[in-house]
Amino acid sequence: MPLPPRLPLPRRFSVLALGALVGLAACGPQASPVTRAPLQEPPRSRIALLLPLSGAQAPLGAAMQQAAELALFERGSRSVDFLPMDTGGTASGAAQAARRAAAEGARVIVGPLTAAETSAASGPARAARIPILAFTNDAAQAGAGVWTLGVTPAQQVRRAMGAAMAGGAQRFALLAPDDAFGRALAAAMRAEAAGWGLPEPVVLLHAQRASAASVAQELASRAGGGVDAVMLGSTGAQARQIAAALGPAGLGEPAPRILGHALWAQDAGLGQEPALVGAIFAAPDPRSRARFVSRYEGAFGERPPRLAGVAYDAAGVAARVVLTPRGQAGPNTGEVFDGVDGPLRLQPDGVVQRGLALFAVEQGGEPRMLEAAPRPGAAGS
Repeated sequence: MPLPPRLPLPRRFSVLALGALVGLAACGPQASPVTRAPLQEPPRSRIALLLPLSGAQAPLGAAMQQAAELALFERGSRSVDFLPMDTGGTASGAAQAARRAAAEGARVIVGPLTAAETSAASGPARAARIPILAFTNDAAQAGAGVWTLGVTPAQQVRRAMGAAMAGGAQRFALLAPDDAFGRALAAAMRAEAAGWGLPEPVVLLHAQRASAASVAQELASRAGGGVDAVMLGSTGAQARQIAAALGPAGLGEPAPRILGHALWAQDAGLGQEPALVGAIFAAPDPRSRARFVSRYEGAFGERPPRLAGVAYDAAGVAARVVLTPRGQAGPNTGEVFDGVDGPLRLQPDGVVQRGLALFAVEQGGEPRMLEAAPRPGAAGS
């Protein structure tokens, strides 16, 4: 006999509602009631959700709200309430929502979505001494009282460079499109090299439609004595073409180790290029995400978008904050949280340490996981 379909959790959801349902289930014929003093409801703590609930990003905002509600249901308390606030997907809307969150007594802000919105919301939030757990992966927005929970380019570079250094690499290079992501990869590689006392990396940011041969030849001319590892910031056909052009350009004796980034995890076609077989990259462990997807589908009857996992993580951390004594103004920066995209630790300066798994490109197939995500702060994380 088929099971009835599961109903989605309500839009405005708190664990108090679950407690009420459990109480009703116990109703039935009872003995004569004993007069009791009325129970005093515990004080309620508020978490503001800054989401694009209108405009072009409204469907994504609704899914992220559902993910946050799921986190509260699984980890929260009957004394916690969410306050969904619409940013409209704009910086001005995010600033207005942050001011409203302060006026309504929120202890933590979860969101907003983008770097521009986070920048706009951080001023009112800091003025009200409310910590922000933002969804953006722009680490430049992080600072005192503001944490960025998206998987950042710096986290990916650190993990991939660490693995290459463990194999003996000392001289690094980056070939990436000249866009925000490429520039973030470049800044991260330079910082990592400086931190480890390595030679200055060769960084070549190229036009989006630059020919693979010209990019590879320019790297060869600038690399001088060669490089041990090259990170490619591109994806798809461009990544395959650049990798194939490195050898003919003079970077094949010995061939440098090729490094990638988390977007490669969704590109099984990379293994069609022989020069990319064995290339390594860092990305979230898919097993943790698969468990989250299963729970989300069971609760809401639909598959979550990728960013819903960040909302789930942020809401779970926020629930831990508001369940601590009132004297604690923000997250416990010594604690490791098990997130959808791997374990993470929030540092006092706003930096988020995240454990990422290590993958290798396989010939003609899906990437293979070489190493599971380490606990943040451990060697290789």
